[in-house]
Amino acid sequence: MVPQLTPSSCLDPESGCSPPTPTPNQLGYLFSSLGLISVGSGCVRPCSLAFGADQLEQHNNQRLIDSYFNWYYATATISTVIGSTVVVYIQDRFGWRVGFAVPVLFMFCSALMFILRSSLYVKVKVNESPYSGFIQVLIMAFKNRRIRLLLHDCYNHSNEMDRVELTHNLRFLNKACIVRDTNNYYSGSNPHRVPTVENVESLKSIRIIPVWSSGILVFTNIVQNFPTLQAEKMNRNVTSWLEIPAASLSMFTLLTLTIWIALYDRMLIPFLAKFTHEPGGLHPKTRMGLGIIISIIAMLVSTIVESIRRGLANSNTTVDMSAMWLVPQFALLGLSEAFNAIGQMEFYYSELPKSMTSSTMAVFTVSMTVAALVASLLTNIVDSVTGQGGHVSWLSSDIDQGHVDYYYWLLSFLNLLNFFYYLFCCRVHRIFSSPECWLSDETGEEG
Repeated sequence: MVPQLTPSSCLDPESGCSPPTPTPNQLGYLFSSLGLISVGSGCVRPCSLAFGADQLEQHNNQRLIDSYFNWYYATATISTVIGSTVVVYIQDRFGWRVGFAVPVLFMFCSALMFILRSSLYVKVKVNESPYSGFIQVLIMAFKNRRIRLLLHDCYNHSNEMDRVELTHNLRFLNKACIVRDTNNYYSGSNPHRVPTVENVESLKSIRIIPVWSSGILVFTNIVQNFPTLQAEKMNRNVTSWLEIPAASLSMFTLLTLTIWIALYDRMLIPFLAKFTHEPGGLHPKTRMGLGIIISIIAMLVSTIVESIRRGLANSNTTVDMSAMWLVPQFALLGLSEAFNAIGQMEFYYSELPKSMTSSTMAVFTVSMTVAALVASLLTNIVDSVTGQGGHVSWLSSDIDQGHVDYYYWLLSFLNLLNFFYYLFCCRVHRIFSSPECWLSDETGEEG
């Protein structure tokens, strides 16, 4: 909309735009805009999940919280569908100015609605950062490593945060917040160098890292773009006048995810609760494990479909095979994401202390970001290794000459290994979360 911010070679149609010549100031403005989007997303996404859950905590209804997680993710998925279809159509039909103006209008209305209802929200005040005392906890735990933990020990609680009870897992960290000089403690001379129980419990949340890492490969499967390349080589005509764009087939992943969440939340959870004794249906860890299993099946289906497609392929023509054969793998990936992603968010929310609930979505978002990096690294490695010695790479730009089916076999195998890794991580997490680990309250043994 502002001519001064547009590269000069694109202003005159006769001068051409190959390539445009932006000035440093124009590039700086563009990159600053993209940076602001990243910062804004980084501020909103982690906090919105926890903030919404805070509004429901007063009801003390776990079923309500679990339903909230389901519909939160479903809403985010629906917004992605709208953004990649409706907004893109508006942008193509009416130009980029209108296309960018629509999200601006949506965000303005969102901010206005949020401000107008601000007085009605439940606001949990946290005056101390849970991360600030991590190093202090480690230092004090090492310094007090020879201290013997006893049943009658006193521990330093923070007065500025919601009271948190000290847990038994990773008990060696409890030595960091122990207070033996109770006279000075109760007289108000508690030294700041003694970490609080809240600091210790926040640091103990690192036990979720192994389970968190097991979800990376699930998203690595989802971000692959090879199904789009396959679709471009297949018959995408639904009718004589309707051809589905290759990139639009990924909508089946999002639609499956949304439909499954609705069915699971309204129909399956009440049914499963009778047998699992879990108000939210399946336990978060169970849902995550099922998501990994379904991702294995999705990769096997992808392998079979690509093997058939490649057998019919001719690099000069479109394969006489309907692109609808790709729908099952897209649907399975959506089902895998529905199980694993929501299971992750529920798991993080239940494991992290109250002062770190805003980290729930941040941890989940980081796993998706790492998955994109892993996918890029994996494709580069496979392309480099399989293309050595003058051989055609599995991931050749011409997929009819390459072997994407071999790559899917590799992903299937990696997902199978990831499932066993997940079982191991669950075992480790259960050990470190056990009330009996490290120290027994009855015996008073040293941690």
